[in-house]
Amino acid sequence: MKKIPLSSLDWDDVRLFLSIYRAGSLLKASRQLSLDQSTLSRRLSQLELCLGGALFERQRTGLKPTDLAHILASPGNEMERAIVSLQEALGSTGPDPTGTVRIAMMEGIGTMFVARHLQPLLGRYPDLHVELVTSSSLVNVSRREADVFVSFFKPDGRGMACHYVGDFRLYLYAATDYLESAGIPQSIEDLKDHSFVGYLQDLIKLDVVRWLDEIITRPRMAFQSNSMLAQMSACSSGLGLALLPKFSVINETNLVPVLPETACVKRELWVSVHQDLQFSKRVSLVQNFLRTLFTSHLDWLNGPPDAEPRGRRSFVSPSAMRK
Repeated sequence: MKKIPLSSLDWDDVRLFLSIYRAGSLLKASRQLSLDQSTLSRRLSQLELCLGGALFERQRTGLKPTDLAHILASPGNEMERAIVSLQEALGSTGPDPTGTVRIAMMEGIGTMFVARHLQPLLGRYPDLHVELVTSSSLVNVSRREADVFVSFFKPDGRGMACHYVGDFRLYLYAATDYLESAGIPQSIEDLKDHSFVGYLQDLIKLDVVRWLDEIITRPRMAFQSNSMLAQMSACSSGLGLALLPKFSVINETNLVPVLPETACVKRELWVSVHQDLQFSKRVSLVQNFLRTLFTSHLDWLNGPPDAEPRGRRSFVSPSAMRK
């Protein structure tokens, strides 16, 4: 096939290349872009003809970038940043933010804490749309997998603006029925005689969630899941003890804390965005909302497990979102 002049380089083809480069496969990139694979493959071939070389080597595990792909990625990212900045500048002429902001975080804190508090934000800004992605793995904000990342550690990535917002605590909980049948542990040493609910060890992708290891070595596991919601339900049904964040059990009326003074683990909370987006009106609003949400609840998130009545909910006022 005849080579396409480099002067005919199409930015949109570079944009599609970046998606493939980050995804590692045509299938995954096509899903993210809502394009069929054949169209994406044709556009990739068009770009390769323009550049005069292959961008990927096809392997059984996916696409391996060539040296040419790595060379193109750097200026491609610069082009993307310029386009994003232009879109933000042209799309922010109104007084209120508009558009979509994707937030990524662990399932538990996303489902059982953040999602419960979004109404004041979205009620105040009806043209703002939030996507919540719950992931048990590291989300690469620098690769545009999300606009805002809430994590239990400081992400180690280039071009990131990371903000430490405080800590939260996890306590050991059990259903009252379980304690009635198995007995109430009186010390950490007593835990070896009890059953536990926790994460599947081989599916833990982040060491920071191996929190049960800080309480007991080689616990007797009765139930394991990669879902915190499933763990909480199993614990509530009486299958065993579970180490859970305080925010996750607010509506589980049959769960009671066990050894709260000694069986307690602390984790950090970080809110991170890509530096290119930190001053975007929509992204800035959401990240400030999240930072205010967490800091305004720190006393409760770190207090005793029974410091607030079950079922009580408090919200961040809309006025606090702009701070």
